[in-house]
Amino acid sequence: MAKTTSHRALIAAERQELADLLDGLRDDQWNEPSLCAGWRVREVVAHMSMGFRLSLPATMGELVKARGNLHRMTDRVARRDAAAHSTALLSAFLRDGAHHPWTPPVGGSAAALGHDVVHGLDITVALGLDRRVPEDRLRVLLAGLRPSGLRFFGADIDGVRLCAEDLDWSYGSGPPVHGAAQDLLLLAFGRRLPPGRLHGSPAPRFTAA
Repeated sequence: MAKTTSHRALIAAERQELADLLDGLRDDQWNEPSLCAGWRVREVVAHMSMGFRLSLPATMGELVKARGNLHRMTDRVARRDAAAHSTALLSAFLRDGAHHPWTPPVGGSAAALGHDVVHGLDITVALGLDRRVPEDRLRVLLAGLRPSGLRFFGADIDGVRLCAEDLDWSYGSGPPVHGAAQDLLLLAFGRRLPPGRLHGSPAPRFTAA
């Protein structure tokens, strides 16, 4: 219970800070591609608040429409809501839901924190914004990395060792890939990064063309 309460405080802070950042984006930045394949910034932001905007019956209804495919459902809803709502409202959804108790189907409050932090990085890294996720949030997520989670997100880091340059943290074994802890977290969630953010002989494997 104490751990969940601590996670909730981190989640609320992350959502509020991201909402403040989003309020400052230019209109054209909302239409830039994110690191989340196929989604612009606006689709990512719409998706981030879906869990606390849609009731359980509405969510199940959308899942039925998607013939039980969770990824198809979330993609459809993100695109629909990104088109239907103004950027100011999309940002407000995130701020207004800062303390909402939503969690993903698996993983509890730590997974909810990961959802917000990683999608926030999908936006800020893609836009080249110098936002640093606070260390306490990163440590929760890095400590929770497991092979099952890596498989779920399609992250292939077999045969390499992730080595943070700004934290005393590493994961895996093999030739090292060096980078900021938050960039290495993105690798664990299946993302490819812009050039120049990673170092080491395996870095091209995780770098977007």
